[in-house]
Formats: sequence, structure tokens, C-alpha cells
Amino acid sequence: MDKTLHIIGGGMAGSEAAWQAANAGVKVVLHEMRPKVETFAHRTGNLGEMVCSNSFRSDDHEQNAVGLLHWEMRAANGLIMAMAQKHRLPAGGALAVDRDPFAESVTAALNAHDNIEIVYDEITALPEDGHWIIATGPLTSGALAEAIQAETGAESLAFFDAIAPIVYAESVDMSVAWMQSRYDKGETEEERTAYLNCPMTKEDYEGFIDALMAADKTEFKEGETAGYFDGCLPIEVMAERGRETLRFGPMKPVGLTNPHDPENKPYAVVQLRRDNALGTLYNIVGFQTKMKYGAQTDVFKRIPGLNDASFARLGGIHRNTFINSPTLLDAQMRLKSRPNIRFAGQITGVEGYVESAAMGLLAARLAVAELNGETLPDVPNTTAMGALVSHITGGAAAKTFQPMNVNFGLFPPVEGLKKGRKGRKDRYKAYTDRAKIDWQGWLDQQG
Repeated sequence: MDKTLHIIGGGMAGSEAAWQAANAGVKVVLHEMRPKVETFAHRTGNLGEMVCSNSFRSDDHEQNAVGLLHWEMRAANGLIMAMAQKHRLPAGGALAVDRDPFAESVTAALNAHDNIEIVYDEITALPEDGHWIIATGPLTSGALAEAIQAETGAESLAFFDAIAPIVYAESVDMSVAWMQSRYDKGETEEERTAYLNCPMTKEDYEGFIDALMAADKTEFKEGETAGYFDGCLPIEVMAERGRETLRFGPMKPVGLTNPHDPENKPYAVVQLRRDNALGTLYNIVGFQTKMKYGAQTDVFKRIPGLNDASFARLGGIHRNTFINSPTLLDAQMRLKSRPNIRFAGQITGVEGYVESAAMGLLAARLAVAELNGETLPDVPNTTAMGALVSHITGGAAAKTFQPMNVNFGLFPPVEGLKKGRKGRKDRYKAYTDRAKIDWQGWLDQQG
């Protein structure tokens, strides 16, 4: 019996899956179509390339579900989390990384592993035999997407992802902007001053909203419908929901004091997060956009402090494809019609770098057990990993299935705890305490 595991896709999920399987002694062939076949969003042929934000979000493993997922992946010797920690940037309580060195380190680690062979080719059809994990992410090639659709007999589900622009730090006017993390969060001075902040008066904000609403936007092709994931909405879509939406979202002024004018509270604040270790690049937080390039520069330069900004990258929008996992996958993440194929990552309908890598980790461990003639028990749904995979493989309603970030709403309640906002801190701590015990127990069963 051939005990080779083939993985299609070298993003977060595919890279993590390859690492986990190879460390378990399995021979892995990792198939990546880049750089031979390019995508709209990628810039390099590196594995684990970050194409949107450079943040893995909160690293708080006691009060935040994604922080708990960080903890679980670290406990499982996760490659993605190890490289993220190695290339961590100051970002208050968030785990942000220097994206290029991060991807280079992921690539180097996988290339150096004796059990991993990396093949740069495009897989255009579903494999008939062997053990496979499809982890092609939101930008699955057209040919493979058509093959998946032909096999499942279902319409491909899709939504649109938007990318935020990146600004050269030297072009920000620091006589207007200032450095501060919201609520001064962070253990070091560097972390407490991790964000660039640009203040807006009410007049600034109203003018910005008017310009944003009037700007030229990317039009969808005939037959495409604009479904968006709520966690990555273009700013103009948020603005269309109400003029104050942005001011209570990515532009909220709370937890910040402008040292240039400490007596007056800004009406709104635009935050920029460091995008590289040198501190020469900053991305505009929450400013994913579908505006055309020319319109972006005009609109964004209305932001105080960015009037003379230079952009290393403008925002953009791309199609993001995922399958109806509750219908198509079993509890072991296998395609029901072809159980030799597992799916992992964003194509399964999880959203976010961490969630994608987590599903790669899990799919690999399930595949390794199967290659060894074993079946792992289901991951407890009391863990972040288990809550997420339970949701996509049956917990979610198939008819209304949409991409989902990990969150405590996916966890079974802890009995006897106070409900409502007042009891939330104790409740979340109880969730994470229980999850850590159950996750470690599940890992221990694998020797």
C-alpha cells in the first residue's frame, strides 16, 4: 500500500498539513501551482504567502477563541504558529507578522524536511486513487474548481474577498498622526505604540464618507453576485449600511488619545498596523476595498496624516471559492463521494489564516492515522479545533452555509455559568480552560 500523502496547495492549510504529516513519518508530496500559474492576489511563489492582512488576530488564549486556536496549534507543534512567532511584529494584543520573512521561513522549513517533496505543478482533475488533501484555498484554479463541481454535482459557492492598501511609513505626516495601540494594550512600550493613528473631525469624516460613496468601484462580471464574508467587508459596503457604520467599526475613536490635541476627542480614527519588521510599511486596518485604483488614492489621501501618502500596494477584490462542507464532507473531512480525498483550509468554508492552517493540521493528522490503518476519535467539540470542524462538517445549516471564523458561539455551553455580558469573562475563561484539557487529551491519544 502506498503510504504517500499528496497535498494540493501550499498556502496556510497545505503547508501546515505537510508539516504535520511529515513529522509523523509520512512521505508527503506537496503540489503548488505557483509561480508557474499565477493568481490575482499572490506576489511570489513562496509557501504560506499572506495575501490580505498580516495579522493572525488576537493572541489572548484565555478570553478569545482565535487566541485559543493559536494555543492549540502550538500544543500540536504547528509550523504556521512557530513561524508567526519567529517573525512577530508589535501589534498590541494581536499576533501580526512580517509577511515576507514569514513565508520565506515556511518555505525553507518545508524544503528542508526529509519527508517532504515539493512539486510545482497544477493539478487539474480529482485524483482517482491514493491519499490526497485538497487545500487550494480561496483562489482554487479554474480547472480544479470545475472538476470539484463536476464531482459534487453542486454549484460552487463563492463570495468576494477584498484586500487593504499598504502605505509607506515615511510618507505619513507624523505632525498629524501618532503612535498608540488602542487602550495602550501590550506588555512593552513597542506593543503599546504599535499602531499609527490618523484623527478625523466630524467634517473630515463626513467628507470622507461622501468621497467614498461617490468613488468608482469594481464592477462584477455578468452572472456574478456580490456575496461578502462579514469579517472582510469592503469599506464602501460597510458605509452603504449607514453613514456611522465605519465610525463604530474600523474607524472607532475609542481607547485613543491624540497627543497633538489631547483635550479634543477625535470624531473618528483611521488606524494603520505595521506590515514589516523594518517598520517601513503599514496597512490600513479594516480598509479592504473594491474601489478602482485611481479612486483609492484620491479617497485615502483625504485622511488627515495621509494627504501626501505613497502606496506600496493598493487594495483590490478577488473571487473566493468554497464548498458546501456540511453536505459534502464527513466527520473525518473526507469527500463523501471519494473518501480518498480530504479537504482543508478556506475551501472548506472556514475564514481566516489561523482557521485555515488549523484545518490543515487536523486533516493531516486524520490522514496519517488512516494511512497507518487507524481512525482517530473525533476532536472534542469543546476545543477550538473541534468546534470549528464540527461546524463545517455538519453543525452548520447546509442551505445557509457561509464562511465562519472560530468563535465561542460554536462551543457547547459550560453548565452553571452566568449568562449575558456580565458573566462573559468568567464564561470565556471556563471555555478555554476546558478546551486546553480536552485538546491535550486528544493529542495524547496519538502517542
